[in-house]
Amino acid sequence: MESTEKILEVNHLKKYFKSGKGTLKAVDDVSFFIRKGETLGIVGESGCGKTTCGRTCIGIYDRTAGEVLYKGKDVHKLKGREKKAFTKEVQIIFQDPYSSLDPKMKVGDIIAEGLRAHQLCSSKEEERQRVHQLLETVGLNSEHATRYVHEFSGGQRQRIGIARALALEPDFIVCDEPISALDVSIQAQIVNLLIRLQKEKGLTYLFIAHDLSMVKHISNRVAVMYLGTIAEITDAKALYQKPLHPYTQALLSAIPIPDPKVEEEKQRIKLNGELPSPIDPPAGCRFRNRCRYATERCAKERPELREIEPNHFVACHLYDQ
Repeated sequence: MESTEKILEVNHLKKYFKSGKGTLKAVDDVSFFIRKGETLGIVGESGCGKTTCGRTCIGIYDRTAGEVLYKGKDVHKLKGREKKAFTKEVQIIFQDPYSSLDPKMKVGDIIAEGLRAHQLCSSKEEERQRVHQLLETVGLNSEHATRYVHEFSGGQRQRIGIARALALEPDFIVCDEPISALDVSIQAQIVNLLIRLQKEKGLTYLFIAHDLSMVKHISNRVAVMYLGTIAEITDAKALYQKPLHPYTQALLSAIPIPDPKVEEEKQRIKLNGELPSPIDPPAGCRFRNRCRYATERCAKERPELREIEPNHFVACHLYDQ
């Protein structure tokens, strides 16, 4: 059940990488929060910084500036017992089940890794039973524990990844594009599994994806990222019914509609130009060189993320035009 308690608060987060060509501003002044029990979806084109944002939020990457608070505590300052408790409560499901699971380990050992690290089972038998229970929770069989990863399909591998994340009974899970490497027919199964697990276990998700239709299906609220910044953030329903940022409007216009007649008549918004480099982003509004409404003000002044309607935040000078 969704509550008003904020489990994660991100304030003016920046994550820069040094490269031979300059400083890559992967995440550049991003703020949002996630309530306990909800799913916040983050969407955007490849290279917009959504994965870097998710990984910095849980301390896989160090921040460059800003803060991330998990249950009120600064993630990047945790040490000792607090750090260990955090690594138990917060888990990640990776994008590619082919590269995120060790091919030399049996499935049972992959799932039991966290149980052993946190000494959560008092005997081998208890560990074995726990692994079998986790496999069944994600729709696999207990005998799968003795097999190797290469014996499974992509969807089954992602279920193993989900079982591994669930082993420590976390409160918060970053789902980092967990369906993008899977066949379309399998994607809905994995999303429905995540929705069921959230209801059963009271989980909170940060769900990262570039597929807007899937994000709508799983998310309570959606943040749209563009070139390291948040363009718009609001309830999923409001975003799809009344997108205010020109970038969000363009993304939504590209979603195919199952009805061929409606699809044919639909007006698709084409974006100008190419996605700029995060090493040398445009001054002012990041989106201005691809925006059909851009003015001189957009070139000079970076728009702040402002609350335009209750719970609907937009970073655009011209949202009402």
